[in-house]
Order: sequence, then structure tokens, then C-alpha cells
Amino acid sequence: MVPLIWLNMASGLGPVTALWTEINRCGQNGDFTRALKAVNKILHNNKDDVTALHCKIVCLVQNGGFKEALNVINTHNKSLTNDLIGFEKAYCEYRLNRVESALKTIQGIPEQSDKLKELYGQVLYRLERYEECLAVYKDLIRNSQDEYEEERKTNLSAVIAAQSTWESTPPDDLGLPESSYELCYNAACSLIGQGELEQAMQKLQKAEDLCRKSLAEDSDMTEEDVEAELSIIHSQMAFILQLQGRTEDALQLYNQVIKLKPSDVGLLAVTANNIITINKDQNVFDSKRKVKLTNAEGVEHKLAKKQLQAIEVNKALLAMYTNQGDQCNKLLTSIQAQNPSHPRPVLIQVAQLCREKQHSKAIDLLQRFSDKHPESSSRIKLTMAQLYLTQGHVTKACDTLRSIKELQYKPGMVSALVSLYTHEEHIDSAIDVFSKTIQYYQTEQPGSAIHLSLVREAANYKLKHGRKKEATSDLEQLWKQNTNDVHTLAQLISAYSLVDQDKAKALSKHLPSPDAMSLKVDVDELENSHGATYVRKKAAKVTNESLPKEQGLEDVKKKKKKKKSKLPKNYDPKSSPDPERWLPMRERSYYRGKKKGKKKETVGRGTQGTTSGASAELDASKTATSPPTSPRPGSGTGTASTTTVPPRQQKPAASAAARKKTQPKKKKGGKGGW
Repeated sequence: MVPLIWLNMASGLGPVTALWTEINRCGQNGDFTRALKAVNKILHNNKDDVTALHCKIVCLVQNGGFKEALNVINTHNKSLTNDLIGFEKAYCEYRLNRVESALKTIQGIPEQSDKLKELYGQVLYRLERYEECLAVYKDLIRNSQDEYEEERKTNLSAVIAAQSTWESTPPDDLGLPESSYELCYNAACSLIGQGELEQAMQKLQKAEDLCRKSLAEDSDMTEEDVEAELSIIHSQMAFILQLQGRTEDALQLYNQVIKLKPSDVGLLAVTANNIITINKDQNVFDSKRKVKLTNAEGVEHKLAKKQLQAIEVNKALLAMYTNQGDQCNKLLTSIQAQNPSHPRPVLIQVAQLCREKQHSKAIDLLQRFSDKHPESSSRIKLTMAQLYLTQGHVTKACDTLRSIKELQYKPGMVSALVSLYTHEEHIDSAIDVFSKTIQYYQTEQPGSAIHLSLVREAANYKLKHGRKKEATSDLEQLWKQNTNDVHTLAQLISAYSLVDQDKAKALSKHLPSPDAMSLKVDVDELENSHGATYVRKKAAKVTNESLPKEQGLEDVKKKKKKKKSKLPKNYDPKSSPDPERWLPMRERSYYRGKKKGKKKETVGRGTQGTTSGASAELDASKTATSPPTSPRPGSGTGTASTTTVPPRQQKPAASAAARKKTQPKKKKGGKGGW
């Protein structure tokens, strides 16, 4: 409440005095609704009463009527100047998310009070001007001593955490205590920004313990209220688990936070977004449900710009995964309008084109963006090279990679280019890559580990592809760097032996003597060691006792008898074998061919494989003495007739030979036909 001034009342103003007394009493009791009614009664009689207007604005602010309060200020802007009402105006604009207007209002107030500095720090934090915000809070903590010191330290730690997370700025150690769970939580966020995930998890666990202890003192807090208050800590724990690759544990914690339905729409949006990133192109129906939480009202005022951009990018990716091309392009257009130089929207658009098999359009889009935004060209050109490789254009991919100036002399880039050129058998181009890279390091980092490693790889590559004359310069350079390197010297001599034998002889003098190069190793001991795969058996010493005795019939080892070969049954040992038995029958001298004139037996039309003669013999109707199948009626037998139950007839099982004969044969080479 604004302090009220006691005015000297003239005669007839008794009711006004009573109204001011009521306003003062309501302000002390916190009943701003009744105070507002009393103020309106005063303003009904005097519309331009500055004190009453000031009291009305305070009452409206306390009741959450920020828009009405701002309307009152703008309506009476002549009497309510910034000197008098500047703080309330800036606060209303801040609460209405008009942060830029609030900043202008604060900067237009000449006198900077502590409460105005507090608001100024909040505004700078919302505008993500963290360096200026940090200076404001440092000044407040240094020059003020009241009961709000811990809240200021909490805000200061939040600024440090934001710098570490969004600007990758190493935080300064300001010696802030971790006496509250808010301070401990902010310290954990700062550690996450530095990549210290294990330490951050420990801080979050400590923050959870502090939060439970502080809330346990409040008897009105239920277990659900405690869990809702802990939801922000649990969501951050899940984020650490997700970064560590423990996605199942992270997903379980995220879903617990969603089920609690905390009132913070920003927390819900971040949690839902992280679940979507875990789902990726799987479980898209769950992701569609979670997207609705990111579209809640007021989310844009609770999150940082980078958080909002990440959410929009994930929405576009989800639209791409669900084959909603128009929706994906619409979202990407919106993201590009907000940040035209960011390469991620273009990369998603390229992925969408590739899904539609429009690779040429994708490459053209990347080329245009690279020309327009050279600061992001390295990432774009890497994608272009990948697309060229998928289409089989290896030479174009190499040209694109060599045009990336920031990466052209990196060892990884050199390795990739040499591999690609070797695949295309462009050995000269690969050697040219080596030469230019070695020349660069010779100028920038002579004698460094990278330089010498590249020289060695170039020499080995040239030797492998028969360029020994070109490899000699690289090997000489390596040998001069380390004259004790016998391996390099041997390679150099080997290369010169095919190019310049005199030079090879001269260099061979630098080789160490054979005695110096020989390894002092006991070969017998090495062969008989436990690690040897083959152990040579030692010859037994010859003694008098072990002299060989005279070999007798018993000492001669029995030789295995050879089995006699089986002879044919009609073998006659007296007759001499046919000398032409190894020749085919048609090539033998006594072969006369098949005899003609004899008629073959015709096959009848009966059962398959039988002749007409055989069918006649098997015809039972032609035999006169066939026994009757049943007794004739009236014929007597020596026994009484009985009625029996006839056995159930069964189909006789065919023999194996019959089944084999009746089954049709498959044709060879056909596709499933008979």
C-alpha cells in the first residue's frame, strides 16, 4: 500500500475522512477489495484526486487487475507521472508480459529504488540479458540488508545457471550457500550446463531432501502437494538420465511428473517435449498427445527462446514422421522467420524432400542456404556431401568436402577424402590432399604430433601404391626428425633401392650392426615355454643302459595287413581279362550293335508296367476252377449257421513300392509344376 497522507478536512467532509480511515484499515488487513470500494467512492466526488488514484492502482495490482490498473495510469498520465507511479506501471507491464515496455518505463524513472532494481533484474532475466542482470543482483546483495537476502541469492544463482546453460559461460564461484532447495537446484542446473552430470545428480538429490524437510514442517501440505513441489526436481533428474542414455528410467520419471499435473505450464511443456524426443519416430500417438501440453496458454512466457525453438523443431519433426508434409513445412517456415540463419529448419526440410525422393531439390536448397549464410556453411556442406554419396556421386562429394575451409586440414577430413579418392582410384588426388595438408602443418605447427603423423601416413600410402620416388622425401623428413628410428630408415633404404641405389648404399651405413640389432633371446627356452604353440621335443641322452638291443622277431613291429580286394562272383582266375574292358561298349572291336527284326512285347492297356500276356494270365474270369466267394444257397454243411457282426472294412494300405510308383514325379528346373 502507498502510505496515506492525513489531510485537514473542511466542514462537511466528514464522510471522506471516514472513507480514508477505512482504506487505511483495509490496507493493513490485506482486504484490498473493500479498500477499492472506498477509493471509488472518493473518486466519485473527485476524479482527479492523485492520492486516491494511486491507492486505486495499488488495490487493483494486489487483486491481480493489472490491465485495469494500467488503463487508470494511461487515462491519468498527466497527473500520474513516472516519478509518482513509475514502479506500479512497470510492474503491470511486466505481469502482462509486455517486457520491452516495462524496460523502457524503468529506464525512464530517474530515482532507482531497491524495489525498482528488483523489478529491473526480473525484466533483464526475462529478456535473457544475463550479464546485465547479474550486475544488478550483485549490487542489490552488496548494498541492501533485509529479510529478502536469501531470495536475491536465489535469483542470482538462477542467472548463473542460465548463463551456463544457454550461453555456455563458465560460472563464477560467488560462494553462494546451498541452504535452501532452490539454491541447491540452481547449482545443479549450472553443473548440467558444464556437463558435470554425476555431480548435478547428487545436487538434485540433496535438493529433494531439503525440499521434503522444509515442506514437512507445514502441516497443511499433503503428500500430493509435496510431490507436485518436487516435480521440477524429478523432471531435471529425468533429463540427466536421458543424457546418460538411461531412457527407460527417464521416461518413467517424466510420466510421473505428467500424471501429477503441476500448475507450471512451462514445466509440463518441457517434460512433454523431452518425452517426444525419446519416442522419436516410434509411438507417435503418444507423442501427439504430449504435443498438446506444449501448446498450452502462457508457455511462450515461461521458457527461454532456445527452449521454444527446440519445441517448435520437435513439432516439425513429429509432423514429418507422421507424413504431414504441409504441416511440417508450415512449422519450418515459422521457425525460419524467427531465426533465418539457423540451419536446423533447412536440414529438416531437406529430410522431408529426401523422404519424397526429391534429392535434387534437397541439394539445391542446401546450396542456396550455404551461399546466403556462409557462417553455417560447414554443417550444410557436410549434409550435401552425404546426399551426393547416397546418389553415388563420389567425386562431387569430395569437391564439396574440400570446399569446407574450416575442416579441410582436420585429420578426420583428410582421412575421409583419401578413402573416397582411393575408392575411385584417384591416387593423384589423394596424394594432393596429403601434400597440401602437410604443407599447412609445416607452416602452422612444424614438428607437431599431427604433422609427423600425417607425413608418416602419406609415406605409407605412397609406398603402398608404388610411388616410392615420391615417398622418399617424406621418409627423409621423418628420419631427420628422429635419426634413431630404424624402421623409418629401413623403409627409406627400401624405397631408394629401386630409385637410387647409390643413395641406398650411403644410407645403409647408418644402420646399426647385426649384433646390435639381434635380439638376445634363448630360442630353446622360448619354444619350451608355456605360451609356445609348438614344443620341440629334446632328444633323449644315450646311456649304456638305454643302448639298443639286438632286434629279434619279437621286436619287429607288426605291419598292418592289407585287406584283400573283393573279386566279382563270376571271376575266373584261369581266363585272361578282356584287354578292351576299359573302353566303352560302342568303342570295342567286337561290338556289332543291337539286333533288328525281333518284335518287342507290346505293352497292354491294363495296369501300368504289365504286358498283354501277363494280363491274360492274371484274368480270374478266364479260369474255370475259381473257387466261389460265398456258399451256394441250400448247400448244407456239417455245422449250424451263426450270425456274426461283420468286421468294419478298412481300405488296404498300399505297399511302399506301389506308393512310390503311383506318385507323380517333379520336373527338374520348373517352378513348382509337375
